[in-house]
Amino acid sequence: MAKPFLLIAGLSGLLAVMLGAFGAHGLKGKITPELLAAFQTGVQYQFYHTLALLMVALVLLRSPEASLFHWVGYAFIAGMVLFSGSLYALAFGGPRWLGPVTPLGGLCFMAGWVMLVIAAWRLP
Repeated sequence: MAKPFLLIAGLSGLLAVMLGAFGAHGLKGKITPELLAAFQTGVQYQFYHTLALLMVALVLLRSPEASLFHWVGYAFIAGMVLFSGSLYALAFGGPRWLGPVTPLGGLCFMAGWVMLVIAAWRLP
C-alpha cells in the first residue's frame, strides 16, 4: 500500500502548489477576502497532510505489516478531499450545503492523527 500512498502524496503536493499559486495570483481581487482565506486554509491543510501521507508511506515501505498505518493514510486522504475540497468548492461558488462537509474532513484529519499515535505506540 506504500506505492499508492506515495503516488497520491506526489499528486496532492503538485495540486497544492498549483492551487496555492492560483489562489495567490489568480483569485486575489476576484473573490471576497473571506473566501480567499478559506481557499488558502484548504491549501495549507492539504500540504500538511500531503507531507503526513508521505511519511505514512515511508513507514509502510519499512513495515508493510503495520496495518493501522494504512488506515492513517486513508483518513488523511479522506480529510484532504472533504476538508480542502469543500473549501475549494465553496471559494469557487459551490453550494452552501458544502459548508458542513468541511468539519467532517477535519474529523478525518483528527482520526488519522489519533490512529497515527496508536500505530506508533504499537511499533516494536
